[in-house]
Amino acid sequence: MADNEAMAKLRMLRTSPQKLNLVAAMIRGKKVDRALNDLAFSKRRIAQDVRKCLQSAVANAENNHGLDVDELIVAEAWVGKNLTLKRGRPRARGRFGRIMKPFSELTIKVREIEEQA
Repeated sequence: MADNEAMAKLRMLRTSPQKLNLVAAMIRGKKVDRALNDLAFSKRRIAQDVRKCLQSAVANAENNHGLDVDELIVAEAWVGKNLTLKRGRPRARGRFGRIMKPFSELTIKVREIEEQA
C-alpha cells in the first residue's frame, strides 16, 4: 500500500456479493464527500453499511496516515464472498427446498488526489 492510501474492511455483511457489488460500483473513483452523499440517499438497504465502511476508511486515512480528508477519493472498492448459511423449507411430495443465506465482505481503499503540475 502506498503512503497516500488508507484502507478499511468490513466483515460479514448479510447480503449477497452481487447486490453489494452494485453499491460498491456506485462509489468507485468518486470523491469521498460525493460518495458519502450518494450512499446517504441510496434506496438500497446495504448502502448504510457501505457508508460506515467508507467513513472508517476516511477516519483511518486522517488519524493513522495524516491525509487531508478534502482531497480523498475512493481508489478501490471490492467485494468478496464469505460464508453461506444453509437453511431449508419443506416442499411438496416430501422434498426439501434449499434456502441459501449468503454473507459478503467489503474492502474500501481511499487515496489522496495527486496534484497535477
